[in-house]
Amino acid sequence: MNSLHELERKLATPSRACVEDMAKIKGDILVLGVGGKMGPSLAKLAVNALRQAGSSSRVIGVSRFSEAGVKDDLIRHGVEAISADILDDGELSRLPKVENVIYMAGRKFGTHGNEHLTWAMNAYLPGRVAEHNRDARIVVFSSGNIYPFVSISSGGATEETAPGPVGEYAQSCLGRERIFQSFSHRYQIPMLIYRLNYAIDMRYGNLLEIAKMVQEDREIDVTNGYMNVIWQGDANEIALRSLLHCEVPAKILNVTGPEIIAVRWAAEEFGRLFGKQPRIIGQESPNALLNNAARCHRLFGYPSVTLGEMMEMTYEWVIQGGETFNKPTHFQERSGKY
Repeated sequence: MNSLHELERKLATPSRACVEDMAKIKGDILVLGVGGKMGPSLAKLAVNALRQAGSSSRVIGVSRFSEAGVKDDLIRHGVEAISADILDDGELSRLPKVENVIYMAGRKFGTHGNEHLTWAMNAYLPGRVAEHNRDARIVVFSSGNIYPFVSISSGGATEETAPGPVGEYAQSCLGRERIFQSFSHRYQIPMLIYRLNYAIDMRYGNLLEIAKMVQEDREIDVTNGYMNVIWQGDANEIALRSLLHCEVPAKILNVTGPEIIAVRWAAEEFGRLFGKQPRIIGQESPNALLNNAARCHRLFGYPSVTLGEMMEMTYEWVIQGGETFNKPTHFQERSGKY
């Protein structure tokens, strides 16, 4: 992975399975919260998959677009971009009503000390969006944070594991799910709750942070010693293809890679690549926030980008000083404060 252009092209290139599924999706696709870390690449992927499928459906992306250049870049790639603050009922009511909605809006970082806005974004807004889009299919981005910590030997929380959110961010994510589920029952809206942890590309994510810690000789605390990751391109494809799997009541789907990854092992692997000895501190706890995505893999197949490939690409990106988002994941956090 040698350039931002190459990364963007890889993220926006659909698989044959994605193109085939997009050919079956009828109507336009509205992506709410398109300006976040995953949204731009998801919207571009959708445009390319629809074009290859011979579909005339539109991809419409909605965001406040607080980051310069994102809106113009989406427009250049064929996305119809709308600037709107969807917490404002007036602006939300003016959005087009379409057949398919991917809900990516939400708030995580900055929750601690500003909990009221997190709850408004994550638990109040979903009801307004569901009301406005009651005639659509809706894929709702959620988080594996709604689960309790589970033992390493468990294989990860499944969709049947009872929620046990730690901290107000995770609690508000469960609130988002419950509100959408309520409206799904009320209006018979087909939905899929997409519980993700955690997507990465070269510019952000757990692997990037571990790699940079190794490169910069910083301490790596392994107390929260295990994690899941999935390549962002695979996660985006699953989100788009999930439009064909929306149900009433809402279907639940865990989305992540197949491995339970030891942070210590990842640090040692990056140490081998960098020729450095990682500075490991702490001792692994017997449990962690882990997802079991067997149901997802049964529906969509295993991710196309392997863990080894992700680590190699991450190493190359760090070595060449590639662009990053500078948005830490706080993967070491166990108290739920973000």
